[in-house]
Amino acid sequence: MRIVTIAAVAALAIGAAACQPKAEKATEAAADATAAAASSQQAADAAAQAANASTTAAQTGDTATAKAAGDTAAAAGDTAEKAGDAAKDAGHDAKDAAH
Repeated sequence: MRIVTIAAVAALAIGAAACQPKAEKATEAAADATAAAASSQQAADAAAQAANASTTAAQTGDTATAKAAGDTAAAAGDTAEKAGDAAKDAGHDAKDAAH
């Protein structure tokens, strides 16, 4: 959720500060902020799936279910890392557009 907020604030700030020569950079930054928000939602969804899988594994006590829960958690971590990268890109583009 924090990533979404940061991306949204960055997009708004860029839109407000952009002048005509910087419009292309601002547009790119806004697109990256939107992508970052979407990536962070995917990460949140993946984390929820991992939590559900972990709960199921704990309830069943089955080794295969526990392994699947671990795989789901690893995938959620990868998704979160990609969301962080997208937010970082949005931040860099926001800085470029502001200068």
